Amino acid sequence: MADRLSSSGELSRRRPDLAEGGRQLLYRVGVGLAYLATIRPDTGPRLHPFCPLLTDDGLFGFIIPSPKGRDLRRDGRYALHSFPTDDNEDAFYLSGQVEVVGDGELRQRLGAQFVSERVAIGVPFPADDDLLVQFLIESCLLTRTTGFGDWEPQHTVWHTGA
Repeated sequence: MADRLSSSGELSRRRPDLAEGGRQLLYRVGVGLAYLATIRPDTGPRLHPFCPLLTDDGLFGFIIPSPKGRDLRRDGRYALHSFPTDDNEDAFYLSGQVEVVGDGELRQRLGAQFVSERVAIGVPFPADDDLLVQFLIESCLLTRTTGFGDWEPQHTVWHTGA
């Protein structure tokens, strides 16, 4: 296991190829879309669609009051995977730990970004009781393919400390 965690901003500086590939896959429809896996109290997995927010400094998420949020408060480990694409099997995967964000100014900035990215559908500003987390990264996987059924997908793996 890695001895330290990295922000997506650090990933961008150290491995811009992975960060840009991840941005393309997470934001391929104009807003962040992914699957978020958390750990239930019985240690089983919990998986839900999720809307991450990517900035130059980090990967964040607002979590409405829910079992997923309780999971993250109790056991901050997560795995995040991009949505499937229409014409290939490209994928982006992250795992690590979340950090709860308490900075009010950052919350305001990220809330404004969340609303502006979804202006076409008129989403409200995140509620005060929505949990805001930053996804710190222990490992990252970017898979590139030539289409469905590619027998030789190109996997690029990165771990903190690597």
